[in-house]
Amino acid sequence: MSVLGALAGGVLGTFVLTTVLRTASELGLTRVDLPFLLGTAVTKDRARAKAIGYAAHFGFGLLFSLAYAMFFLVVDASGWLLGALLGLAHGVFAGTALVNVLLPVVHPRMGKPWTDAGSSPLIESPGFLMLNYGAGTPVVSLIAHILYGAIVGGLAAW
Repeated sequence: MSVLGALAGGVLGTFVLTTVLRTASELGLTRVDLPFLLGTAVTKDRARAKAIGYAAHFGFGLLFSLAYAMFFLVVDASGWLLGALLGLAHGVFAGTALVNVLLPVVHPRMGKPWTDAGSSPLIESPGFLMLNYGAGTPVVSLIAHILYGAIVGGLAAW
């Protein structure tokens, strides 16, 4: 098991995850834009939000790869299959607790269920499994996270 391999997997895995989500958005399978979602937590400038969001998304990708590496060290095993299973758990966490419960509480520009008609949030709340961004969003997000995990696990084992 290699922490350096897991970090390399974090870079490649985040690139793949982001590319899958962006491609799915361009194909009309989802409306989710995770880098924009992250960036708007910091700025209301839409162009800057995208740039900041992509940097944050890659930073979080590296942090998550370190968390995966710690898990691999604890269980003394790694590999693409174990990584894919962690990616599935990561995707379920991201689509439920992270964007549905935690993010709306701290995101200053996100609409919330209790937002009144007089306010104008910059972005819509993702909702449970990010379904507010389209029916295909949970499937696309889970596939992207499974790929991320498989890449991190595979490179950590290499």
